[in-house]
Amino acid sequence: MPSLDYHALLPAIILAVTVIATLVVDLVTTRKSLAAITAMVGMFAALVPVLTLAFCDSLEFCTSTGDRMLFGGSYVVDGYALVLQGIFIFAGFTTLLLSIGYLETDRYYEGEYYFLIVSAVLGAVVMASSRDFISMIVALEVVSGSGFLLAGWRKGDPKSNEASLKFFIIGVLALALMLFGVSLVYGLTGTQVFSEIAAAASGVSDVPLFALGVIFILLGLGFKVSAVPFHFWTPDVYEGSPVPVTAWLSVGSQGAGFVGLLSVCYLAFPTVTDVWGPVMWVVAALSMTVGNVVAIKQTNVIRLLGFSSIAQGGFMLAPFGAAAASGADLGQAFGATVTYMVIYAAMNLGAFAVAIVIGSRLGSYELEDWGGLYRYAPGIALTLAVFFMSLAGIPPLGGWFAKFAVFTATIGVGSWWGYSIAIVASINAVIAFVYYAKVVKSAFFDPMPEGLDVGSLEGSALPSPIGFAIGVTTAAVLVMGVFPGLVANLGSFSSEIFAAIGL
Repeated sequence: MPSLDYHALLPAIILAVTVIATLVVDLVTTRKSLAAITAMVGMFAALVPVLTLAFCDSLEFCTSTGDRMLFGGSYVVDGYALVLQGIFIFAGFTTLLLSIGYLETDRYYEGEYYFLIVSAVLGAVVMASSRDFISMIVALEVVSGSGFLLAGWRKGDPKSNEASLKFFIIGVLALALMLFGVSLVYGLTGTQVFSEIAAAASGVSDVPLFALGVIFILLGLGFKVSAVPFHFWTPDVYEGSPVPVTAWLSVGSQGAGFVGLLSVCYLAFPTVTDVWGPVMWVVAALSMTVGNVVAIKQTNVIRLLGFSSIAQGGFMLAPFGAAAASGADLGQAFGATVTYMVIYAAMNLGAFAVAIVIGSRLGSYELEDWGGLYRYAPGIALTLAVFFMSLAGIPPLGGWFAKFAVFTATIGVGSWWGYSIAIVASINAVIAFVYYAKVVKSAFFDPMPEGLDVGSLEGSALPSPIGFAIGVTTAAVLVMGVFPGLVANLGSFSSEIFAAIGL
C-alpha cells in the first residue's frame, strides 16, 4: 500500500476534524459560542500547513518539495491549490467573525450554523486540489449543500426561505447539466482525471459529442459562478440570505465555481480552446455589462453587491476568453484571474462587513436610509468608502491592481479577441464607478433621513469580532494597493502549474 503524504493532506484533515469537533461541541454544551471558537481555532490551524507547504523549499523539516501528487493524480497540492486554499480559509474565517452576534435565530441552532460554514470551507479547500471530475464534483456539492441550508437560515423569513429553495433548485439543475457533460467526456476519453483527459482530447476533439460534453460542463459551472445568462438567481439569494452567508457565497461559493472553471478549462481542456474560448469571451462580456447596468438601478445595498459580484465575475472571466479564443499563452491569463480573486476576496468581504454594521444597526439596507452616515459615524463611512472605491478600482486601493492585471492580460493577447474584451471591460469599469460612487455619495453628501435614530451608530464601539474582520480586510486592501507586487507574486506562484504540465 503506497504511503500517503500527510503534510499535503493536512489542511483538509484539520478542517475535517474541525467539522466533527464543532458538531460535538454544539451537542455537549449549552454555550454555543464555544462552537464558534472551535470553528475559528480549527480554521486558523488549517492555514498553518498551507503556509508550510508554500514555503517548504526553505523549511528544514520538509522531506519533499515541489508539487505533491496523491491518489494517482486525482489530488494535487501545488502553487495554484495553495493560493486558492488560502483564499477559502481566509474567507471562511472572516465569515465566522461576521456571523458572531449577527444570527437572528434561536441560539440553540448557532452551533449547526458554524458547522455548516466549516463544512463549506472544507469542500472548497478539497476542490482547490481536485484534479478529476469525481473529487471535484463531490467537493463542489459539499460547498453548495452547505450553502443551500445557510441561505435559508432565517426560518421565519419568507425571503430567506425563498432564497434557499431557489438556490437549491438552480444548484440541482447545474449539477445535472455538469454530470451529463462529464458522462459524455468520460465515454469518449475513458478517464475522469484532468491530465489524462487533456492527453486524450486531441484524439476526440473532432467528435461533436465531445464538444457538447465540454459545453454542458461549462454550463453547469456557469450557474455556480453566477455568469450571465445563468445569473438570475443571485440577487434574490443574496438579499434573502443572512448577510454573513451572503458574504461567504460571494467569495467562497462563487470562488469554488471559479476553481472548477479554472481547473476544467486550463487543466482538462487546454487543447480544445477553440471550443470553450469564444464561449468564455461572450459570457465575460455579458456578465460585466448586465451586472453593471442593472446594478445602477438598485437601491438595496445587498442586491447592489449581488449584481456587482456578477460583474466582477465577468472581469475574472475576461482573460479566460481572450487568451483561449485567440490561442495565446494561457499562463498570464491564469495568473491574472487568480490575482483578481485574491484582491476581490478581501475587498468584497470588507464591503459586506461594513454593510452588516450599518444595516443591522439602522435596521435597513436601503441606500436612502444610509444618507448622511459620515455626520454621525465618520469611521464607518470612511471604511465604507475604502471598500466600495476599491471595488471600483480607484488607486491606491487594491482594486486598481485587480483591474490592471485583467487589462494587462487581455491586451497582452495581441489579437482582436483581447483588444475587444479590454474595451468592453474599460467601459464597464466606468459604469461600475457610477453605482459604487452612488453608495459613497449617499454616505457623505446626502441628507440624513427624517426621524432617523442615530444613537445605535453614533459613538458606539464595534463588536470585537467584526471590528477585527474590518481591520484585517482594510489592511489587506491598502497593502495590496500600495504594494501590488505581493499579490502579483501569488498570481505568478499559481501559474507555475503550466510549467509543470508543459503548457
